[in-house]
Amino acid sequence: MGVLRNPDFLRFLSSHVANELGANVARVSLPLVAVLVLHASPLELGTLSALQTVAFLVIGLPAGVWVDRMRKRRVMLTSDLIRFVLLGSIPLAYALGLLSIPMMFAIALLAGTAQVFNDVADQTYTPELVSRESLGDGNAKLEFVRSGGALAGPSLGGLLVQVVGAPCTLLATALASLGSVLFLSRIKTPDEPPGEAERSGLIKGIGEGFAFIWSDRLLRVIVATTGATNLCISAVLALSVLFLADVVELSPGVIGVLLMSGAVGGLLGGATGSFLFKRYGTARVTFLAITLSSPFGLLLPMTQPDWRVSFFTIASIALSWGAILYNVGQLTYRQLAAPSHLLARVNATVRFMVYGTLTVGALLGGLVAQQIGVRQALWVFMLCRLLSFLPLLFSRLPRLRDFAEAQAKS
Repeated sequence: MGVLRNPDFLRFLSSHVANELGANVARVSLPLVAVLVLHASPLELGTLSALQTVAFLVIGLPAGVWVDRMRKRRVMLTSDLIRFVLLGSIPLAYALGLLSIPMMFAIALLAGTAQVFNDVADQTYTPELVSRESLGDGNAKLEFVRSGGALAGPSLGGLLVQVVGAPCTLLATALASLGSVLFLSRIKTPDEPPGEAERSGLIKGIGEGFAFIWSDRLLRVIVATTGATNLCISAVLALSVLFLADVVELSPGVIGVLLMSGAVGGLLGGATGSFLFKRYGTARVTFLAITLSSPFGLLLPMTQPDWRVSFFTIASIALSWGAILYNVGQLTYRQLAAPSHLLARVNATVRFMVYGTLTVGALLGGLVAQQIGVRQALWVFMLCRLLSFLPLLFSRLPRLRDFAEAQAKS
């Protein structure tokens, strides 16, 4: 059971179940509203997708400073309520004949902004609920829920759209945000107030987040490895559908099944994480997860329209399994290493740095594939993905068993 014996963490986890299902259902239903109801053009659909994530790049760093000055649970409650109102307004506007593309743009932008604050507060709040020794266990269970939502949400969203229509499906996602509010509001652990140390200027506050990451040699290497890995994987993901459809020449149904295999690996990572961290140590599993799973990526470019189609599934499951364990581990280290008054800024800065490479990777994947071919480009990025963990070899991570012990000695 681990941290599930903690009633407040169980309520926190339940809020994630509601939020992750709702968010993944919305990823299907929001563009379907634009296409089926408003007959959006490809440009409008692309703009709608971009507006859902642009807030991360625009206010991701300031959000860390602001969240450090606020009560974390209050931030999550507020962002959930905002998304409830925003998403709930879509079926209402549809019923009144007021729904339009500009309105959808505004809702996507505002909901994405609320999500930025929610994500930063979420990663910063976990240490308030569980002990330092239980952080790995708690983060693993939260990742299991996220992976489960990524697996079940899109299919559930498609089913709901077919049964009740896209606008009414968004009402279900709005109610999921309200469900998260109800679970969060029942947490009895006091919401820790921000300390006086956070009251620095905005630019200075952002600089303090960067300075802490740079001053911690292990965290600096982890961020570099994560950024390089994300860049390579983003390039591969951008090319995967094209590779399976045009190069391997598979049917859409088979492609859909193959693309779901990554979520299966994520579920396995979340399910096994607690046991592995307890049995072998958080630092050791973090290092081994990325080093042992990376070679499986070389199977992906070998995919062919015969029995070797299984190579894509094996690679996706192995890489996702390793990525979940690695992400849980590096998040746990951040939560242990950063002082509480800096944690939101450190989390926001890391997310800004490592998520920023996703856009670069997607563009780079297209450019390389245009020059040398899709399969050849996958070889390039999977080889780079294999080498991305090398900076960790020259850090102290391979010599550590647990992050908590390392912090106690430092």
